[in-house]
Amino acid sequence: MSKVLVIGASGQIGTELVEKLREFHGANNVVAADIKTAAYEVVNGGPFEQLDVLDTQKLYSIIHKYHIDEVYLLAAMLSAKSEEKLLSAWRLNMDGLMNILEIARGKYISKVFWPSSIAVFGPTTPKENTPQHAVTEPNTIYGISKLAGERWCEYYHQKFGVDVRSLRYPGLIGYRSEPGGGTTDYAVQIFHDAIHKGEFECFLEPDTVLPMMYMPDALRATLDIMHAPAEKIKLRSSYNLSAFSFSPAQLAREIKQHVPEFKITYNPDHRQKIAESWPSSIDSSVASQDWGWQPQYDLKAMTGDMFAHLKVGQEG
Repeated sequence: MSKVLVIGASGQIGTELVEKLREFHGANNVVAADIKTAAYEVVNGGPFEQLDVLDTQKLYSIIHKYHIDEVYLLAAMLSAKSEEKLLSAWRLNMDGLMNILEIARGKYISKVFWPSSIAVFGPTTPKENTPQHAVTEPNTIYGISKLAGERWCEYYHQKFGVDVRSLRYPGLIGYRSEPGGGTTDYAVQIFHDAIHKGEFECFLEPDTVLPMMYMPDALRATLDIMHAPAEKIKLRSSYNLSAFSFSPAQLAREIKQHVPEFKITYNPDHRQKIAESWPSSIDSSVASQDWGWQPQYDLKAMTGDMFAHLKVGQEG
């Protein structure tokens, strides 16, 4: 059984991915790591190490200590925060990846997962049904770092045979963790505010359509691409990944089906320009062809499941 290290285990994806991996590999075979503490289930459900991915000495020591085979590198500074801290974002997002790729080049680990993002696209990218191979001219530091990371991943695979796999995540929505500083995070906070306040102030315009995905689909896609035979992974930069698209106004209408008195107001800020630079829908047919990707949730199913879990948590 593979020994797995998840770096960034306290984040939106990491919290739930660690639990899924422990179900698959066994609790003691999945090491969770983060620069800060993580959820109780993550820390107490198996090995946990405090780690700054930029600390190469400790990174090597953890990999050696647990005999790690696979690394999921999720540690990153997201889009909105990256615009406020340019150099810190570049250092974390790029140097962290380079540390892992170098470790893989040295054959200390055998497989790497690194998430990219729809942020690699920019204002010159086709907005509708954005194809796998499209113009990538991002105008955010987050997008620039993700695009550079894609090129490094492909380079390390072609030059050194590193088995690195990647997905261009759309906006991700889940009930297990708080928003992490991304432009699409309104679609997480809106559910919490709908339940606790009955109202929500959105930082995007009502008709801003963006690609989104429910967390169970994102987790399944991540595990599917990592478990697929190497010969099926034909792209070593990053695969487009999609499920559905919606605007804040469309999401609000769906929420009203569950909270009829819910009200939404709009007060766009700097994140509006970031959102406007991204596609409104994504073509993920290449992922479907290569390794069988198919989403299971649409907007209606996702909204119902979010409320079911959040209200149960509130009652508990």
